[in-house]
Amino acid sequence: MESLLIGSFQRPSIPVATDFSSLKTSSHTIVRVLKCKAWKSQEKHYSTSMKLQRQYMTQEHVGGRDRSIIAADNKLKENFLVHASSEHPLESQPSKSPWNSVHDAVDAFYRFSRPHTVIGTALSIISVSLLAVEKFSDFSPLFFTGALEAIVAALFMNIYIVGLNQLSDIEIDKVNKPYLPLASGEYSTQTGVVIVSSFAILSFWLGWIVGSWPLFWALFISFVLGTAYSVNLPLLRWKRFAVVAALCIFAVRAVIVQIAFYLHIQTFVYRRPAVLSRPLIFATAFMSFFSVVIALFKDIPDIVGDKIFGIQSFTVRLGQERVFWICIALLEMAYLVAIVVGATSSNIWSKSFTVLGHAALAVLLWTRAKSVDFSRKAAITSFYMFIWKLFYAEYLLIPLVR
Repeated sequence: MESLLIGSFQRPSIPVATDFSSLKTSSHTIVRVLKCKAWKSQEKHYSTSMKLQRQYMTQEHVGGRDRSIIAADNKLKENFLVHASSEHPLESQPSKSPWNSVHDAVDAFYRFSRPHTVIGTALSIISVSLLAVEKFSDFSPLFFTGALEAIVAALFMNIYIVGLNQLSDIEIDKVNKPYLPLASGEYSTQTGVVIVSSFAILSFWLGWIVGSWPLFWALFISFVLGTAYSVNLPLLRWKRFAVVAALCIFAVRAVIVQIAFYLHIQTFVYRRPAVLSRPLIFATAFMSFFSVVIALFKDIPDIVGDKIFGIQSFTVRLGQERVFWICIALLEMAYLVAIVVGATSSNIWSKSFTVLGHAALAVLLWTRAKSVDFSRKAAITSFYMFIWKLFYAEYLLIPLVR
């Protein structure tokens, strides 16, 4: 191609009147060569992208799954052909404005931080902190400062954990979650390492200067379990083992968040003796069910990539529909227990809100579950996000349990 480019600018030996025609022909040839190379590059990218999907298709030939994968195959082919035949990629793209660059950076970090987990962490700490409030005068600047310190430190650790998981799963996410920044190439591996390292350091730094031992130990245990869950080292990467993976999520979401952050407010902020109250016991028990459900359900939309890369999740072993209905049964049992606990409360307003609230959520869950189309990954993913919304709703009800 270099000889072609140089040749197109050599001093012409023909009259000036025909000079522009020659240059036009040469430029047209250059564009054709570039288009050919662009086509080959796109074709190579397409072939690589489809290789993993076809590996799975040769193993699975069950009605709905085949149809969804074939549909994705056809869609990818269509996008490839449209993109490869377009004139525009060969033209120079206009430079982005500073605002667009900032918007893109914020959007990439937003997706990297896995916002549904960030919201869940913040809501859970606020809710559990409110369990330590005994009277209205407890809402003091000291309470709000202590709760804010816990939330910020925990969010830093949350971003470390979800970021490390993405660093360890780049190839898997190219199949399961190609929109994530590391899988899509928006972030380099070095960028991901810098982000997760920085947030881990910030989390421990804040936990240390606050001086609360319940807060510090909550961060440390979360760090250890989150690292063991994801990092690909001997005896680690516990996410490969379904039971151990579920136990990691259970320990963090059900036990550490409830007890450690309650003790942070109760013993460090209010300087009161550690007491495991009835609402705290209920919150821990209920979130034990919910944490198991999240641990099981998060793998249901990701069955394709998990199978290809040998992640032996419960979904891979038992199938999507079976795990799905196990999760629904566990949550309905949790709601039933919550209704019974609410009904035994001596406080009228607590009884009313907890019974009616949990009954409404149970009905909503069952109604939504019956309408899920298992042949569409988008439908399963949407329901998984609905599970997180139920998770948020529960943390709005927990402070009302008395």
